[in-house]
Amino acid sequence: MQKIEHIGIAVKDLQASNSIFEKLFGAPAYKSEEVASEGVMTSFFRNGPNKIELLEATNPESPIAKFIEKRGEGIHHIAFEVDDIYAEIKRLQSEGFLVLNEIPKKGADNKLVAFLHPKSTNGVLIELCQEIRE
Repeated sequence: MQKIEHIGIAVKDLQASNSIFEKLFGAPAYKSEEVASEGVMTSFFRNGPNKIELLEATNPESPIAKFIEKRGEGIHHIAFEVDDIYAEIKRLQSEGFLVLNEIPKKGADNKLVAFLHPKSTNGVLIELCQEIRE
């Protein structure tokens, strides 16, 4: 793993949360997009070299809706950038981590993503991200 790619925050109201983070960082989101397969709308903010992803559920069955129902708004995941997501999945499985996506899927911000179950990472959902290379 190279670095923290972003921190994902589950929110109930993306528009209201965008306003809060615009004031916090002094700049608007640099990107917003829907990830229909995950039932979320996202906004991305930069703060120096760091990125924050806000996630709002677009349907009541999405993972974000279930997370908020169970835990409320807050940090949902920490994403780490990797060079080779396929090799990293195999490595982490061999180390005993419970991988939720053995085959990476397309995520937001032009990334292939896979997640590690919080049961194997001290209660923290970990996302692996690799830039999609054309």
